[in-house]
Amino acid sequence: MMLPITKVHFFFLFCLIGTTSAQLSSNFYLKTCPLVLATIKSEVTLAVNNERRMGASLLRLHFHDCFVQGCDASVLLDDTSSFTGEKSAGPNANSLRGFDVIDTIKSKVEKLCPNTVSCADILSVAARDSVVALGGPSWSVQLGRRDSTTASLSIANSDLPGPSSDLSDLKTAFSNKGFTLEELVALSGSHTIGEGSCRFFRARIYNEKNIDPTFATLLQGNCPSTGGDSNLSPLDTTTPNTFDNAYYRNLQKLKGLFHSDQQLFNNGSTDTQVNSYVNNPASFRADFANAMVKMGRLSPLTGSSGQIRTKCGSTN
Repeated sequence: MMLPITKVHFFFLFCLIGTTSAQLSSNFYLKTCPLVLATIKSEVTLAVNNERRMGASLLRLHFHDCFVQGCDASVLLDDTSSFTGEKSAGPNANSLRGFDVIDTIKSKVEKLCPNTVSCADILSVAARDSVVALGGPSWSVQLGRRDSTTASLSIANSDLPGPSSDLSDLKTAFSNKGFTLEELVALSGSHTIGEGSCRFFRARIYNEKNIDPTFATLLQGNCPSTGGDSNLSPLDTTTPNTFDNAYYRNLQKLKGLFHSDQQLFNNGSTDTQVNSYVNNPASFRADFANAMVKMGRLSPLTGSSGQIRTKCGSTN
């Protein structure tokens, strides 16, 4: 005998349907755009092979997107008459790169599956594929995000940790996004690839004591006390284009490029985990992959929220 559907039953049925539709899934585009993952991987691999630094740039784009409003591709939006985008924020201006690679991927994906795949999902997959292209771990990217119709310059300026952050600042920034101290240390391992501008580490190499003096002198050769703000140095001088655990070995030797890097190994609460990742690189790889999955779940827009942008730099 079929029971009548009461308002209470309908409410719970609605909640179940709504919850299910709002969940991310690794096979979200299996039927609507089956070639999307292969297309993104091919383009990322090509970009990284052309310029190894691009792998770090694409990974950083995803991080700087998710820490501001969640993983919604807001970082890609250009300024409009109604808002100022995030590209000009202090942590991003003249620093974020890879927009052209994302635009190329989006253009190819739009030809495959028009108005189907979000820019936010492209960012998430491109970050994973960049890490893999440089020898790092892989993980299952959860998909189904939609794109934001607005951006927030103020949140970008307030919520993104910077290269001069103390450990307490880093703890607060990551805790505010739901990350544990262990996940903070694991995600910081992304600095095993990429390069930093002189303006971000000048104060460290000229003024700080917890730095290897030979390392500091070497860096000063490419980063004068005045001028040369855009001169670049590898975040990991040992294996700058390979995703490995050398970043943590460098910290043990007081060779962290940024003040914020060396804060992780400075007679504090994170020293033990740095030592652990040096001795057990497999543990770092697993923890990093798990933390990246968690990052990708930061406040995504799903269901009917947001939109699917046909061009990642502008709203439709």
